[in-house]
Amino acid sequence: MMAVVRSLISVVDDDQSVRESLPDLLNEFGFAVETFASAEEFLASGFIDKTHCLILDVTMPGISGLELQRELRLRGHAVPIVFITAHADESIRPLMIEQGAVDCLFKPFSESALLDALNTALQRE
Repeated sequence: MMAVVRSLISVVDDDQSVRESLPDLLNEFGFAVETFASAEEFLASGFIDKTHCLILDVTMPGISGLELQRELRLRGHAVPIVFITAHADESIRPLMIEQGAVDCLFKPFSESALLDALNTALQRE
């Protein structure tokens, strides 16, 4: 299944290795990518309205992934969100999906799981 050509995926993660490795993979899938080290950086970036899907770390210093999700909703931005987390607490997944997330992937996740989540997110647009 082909991804929508050059849909912009914004990656918000305080882990530099994630910000360096994910864009390569996403580019291979055919997406355009912007990365941000914090929720605050993303909110100030001017990319909110251009983002087709947000890959968002759950736990970050400052504004957390869940707080960013809430803030975007308050501002009227319905950008689909795929959460990623290194904290394998299965109990948070249903909560995030209930609050509107497309999926919550636990690191390390497979390329196919990520692509499936992104395709689902982009179909919601």
